[in-house]
Amino acid sequence: MREVHVDQIRDNVSRLCQDAATQLPEDVLDSLKQARESEESPLGVIVLDQILENAELAGEERLPLCQDTGTTVIFLEVGQDVHIVGGALTDALREGVGAGYTEGRLRASIVEKPFSARLNTKDNTPPVVHTEIVAGDRLRIMLMPKGGGCENMSRFTMMLPAAGKAAITEFVLKTVEESGGNPCPPLIVGVGIGGTAEHSMYLAKRSLTRKVGEPNGDAETAEFEAELLEKVNALGLGPQAVGGRNTALAVHMETYPTHITALPVAINLQCHSARLKEVTL
Repeated sequence: MREVHVDQIRDNVSRLCQDAATQLPEDVLDSLKQARESEESPLGVIVLDQILENAELAGEERLPLCQDTGTTVIFLEVGQDVHIVGGALTDALREGVGAGYTEGRLRASIVEKPFSARLNTKDNTPPVVHTEIVAGDRLRIMLMPKGGGCENMSRFTMMLPAAGKAAITEFVLKTVEESGGNPCPPLIVGVGIGGTAEHSMYLAKRSLTRKVGEPNGDAETAEFEAELLEKVNALGLGPQAVGGRNTALAVHMETYPTHITALPVAINLQCHSARLKEVTL
């Protein structure tokens, strides 16, 4: 049994909040540069140049990539041989997020009493936490600040089992087209298929933690991802929906076995500022 102290967790979460808000991952930057080289729309090229310049300035000046520093979504992979000591894990995560947003002067965007008073919590807490128990004695923390513009374009539907790929494709294309410029394309399109209603939504968001363009390990699913990406980009929305061939950088799909009567399908869009940082303790 290996011990991890909550202070170490809190301090790392604080750092991840600030790093994620200001430093775009290399895989995202590389994908944006490739999009810029392949873009045929003159206005789309200008938009991509501005996106890349913004990312460079944010990294150099330690300034937020976007004024919307998002809902703090944390994916935890907790090794079954890890023992958390010194306090509660949930408290450490919340304190880490609060410290990171306060010390980093990041915008606090979270409100409590969501259908009534909507009072700002002032430090972007609490985070949304997804926990998975895995083999080993390590704790992996993946932190994703998820902006409201793209999160608000999330969609879910429960299809008939016979609907198949054609209906899923239509649903994805309709969601992207109707979202327009709201999620700030070029996008990463997260798709979750199977499980139950809530699990498919989790799968869609979890898919966004994959490196941009890294195919699913299942050959059939990877082929479907590639088909969808081609069709999404054929929509012609382009960067920031000004027109062009780069509406999406990637389509990431995750699947899970489901009930014989069901075909749950979820979509979670990620904006071009695909912020994600992680640490393994």
